[in-house]
Amino acid sequence: MHKYSQPAPPAKSREIRAGILGHTGYSGSELAGLLQRHPAVTPVLLDHRKVEDPSRDRLPTACSGNKNQPLARLPWSSGVVSGNGLDIVFTATPPEVSIEVAPEVLAQGARVIDLSGAFRLSTAEQYQRWYGATHGRPELLQQAVYGLPELYRESLRTACLVANPGCFPTAAICALWPLLQKGMVDRTAGIVCDAKSGVSGAGKTPSPKTHFVQVSENFSAYAILKHRHVPEMLNHLGLQESEFSFTAHLLPIQRGILATHYLRLTHAVRLEELLEVYRSAYQSSLFIRLYSDASTPQLRLVNGSNFCDIHCTLGSEGRQLVVVSCIDNLVKGAAGQAVQNLNVMFGLDEAAGLPASAALGA
Repeated sequence: MHKYSQPAPPAKSREIRAGILGHTGYSGSELAGLLQRHPAVTPVLLDHRKVEDPSRDRLPTACSGNKNQPLARLPWSSGVVSGNGLDIVFTATPPEVSIEVAPEVLAQGARVIDLSGAFRLSTAEQYQRWYGATHGRPELLQQAVYGLPELYRESLRTACLVANPGCFPTAAICALWPLLQKGMVDRTAGIVCDAKSGVSGAGKTPSPKTHFVQVSENFSAYAILKHRHVPEMLNHLGLQESEFSFTAHLLPIQRGILATHYLRLTHAVRLEELLEVYRSAYQSSLFIRLYSDASTPQLRLVNGSNFCDIHCTLGSEGRQLVVVSCIDNLVKGAAGQAVQNLNVMFGLDEAAGLPASAALGA
């Protein structure tokens, strides 16, 4: 058994002290905003690198303090976790930084929720292929629990290292998993996932494809058949690469993902029978909302929330199926899901610290 396989003891009669590494990025600052309003958490900002331009390092106003107190801010050092009594550290950093930092945090007795892709894949070979780099701590890939509570809630309760899912995989897995685990999908016909995301999904680091002039009044596909989120979907849906086609598109908006999935079922079903499969699969899942036939998911109804909205349209013969799923890529697709994972890991109300959303069909 690996030395990190036993979980750190949960905080009981005191607030959970949570470090945030990478708090200046889009996901990290969203996380800081959520945690500073969490009733059971005291967030601590951790600085892993020196920022040459202080104006780029400002936190949004919502993250200025917790319970009317300034957020503590500490430079990263070898003993910062144990020396400051941190129970958990969120790493919203590039994968190579997470791979470097996570073992140090675990060795100091704290738990880790990683928002990068550092620990999401099953093997070092997969990581090399899809991320184009050698994984520095391959033994941790088998220790990490994939942080999708709708599928792995029980494993998360005792996890030390949690790999927060990618935004596109969250939308796709939630949409397809109930049908695949029941064996209802005709895999020989293939599954197509056509997904659109706001520009914040590309991260805060500037690049030519995210310049205003490139994005505004434009719509484009990217990383066709080679997006690094593909292996997550394959691994957790139990699919072969030849059975699944995924294309990501960049919308000229700030946030949100809408994913449309095209598939065929193994046999004809009625819509109510299909919906019952989803209701049964997600009966304990607070953040899955199943739409009626009269309405469809929209970005405005999920943005700013931790919900994943799902809608099914069944063809007249009962086998052709289109499943639409919709999330906020920065909340359910990143920071909100990380908070949801923290709540499960520490035995809290799963919705603690997470925002509500507009009513279904509003």
